[in-house]
Amino acid sequence: MVTYKILCKSDLNKTVTLQELLSNEKVAKVIKSEFAKGIRNIALLSTTQEATLKLETQKELHHFEVNKDDFADILVLAEEDAAKNKLFKKDCDRVELIDIQTA
Repeated sequence: MVTYKILCKSDLNKTVTLQELLSNEKVAKVIKSEFAKGIRNIALLSTTQEATLKLETQKELHHFEVNKDDFADILVLAEEDAAKNKLFKKDCDRVELIDIQTA
């Protein structure tokens, strides 16, 4: 069983560190107003620099079955499955393999 998703040119795939997030003035202002309303001289501090937030376009996952003999051609078969099911649209013409399960 192969799971894949269709990729588009306009898809978002960005990682933001906690430090970058907290250093953004607009984000800091919203956090302060939400969690420290009416209190002055508040600093936002983080104990770790490595925490990240990933922003990515949410995609529908598609599945199809493949024979074990066709394992080397899974990407091509996924592209053929997407074309057969008319999943390719304008600027959405790539496939990313998500999972391959064997029995």
